[in-house]
Amino acid sequence: MQGKPVIRDTRVTVEQIVRECARGLTAAEVVHQYPRLTETDVLAALAYAADYLANDITVAAE
Repeated sequence: MQGKPVIRDTRVTVEQIVRECARGLTAAEVVHQYPRLTETDVLAALAYAADYLANDITVAAE
């Protein structure tokens, strides 16, 4: 998956999960769309993304 973080034993990326949630899907709906996932996987992906962004350095454009 080109180095992107994925849910273990799947080819579902954290990015895919975040994008689905951004579209308004609930964790249960994401699981329905990707049957190999659990709601715990979806929540873990969102937590991972939040932790990743929390450690990101943002530089404001001038």
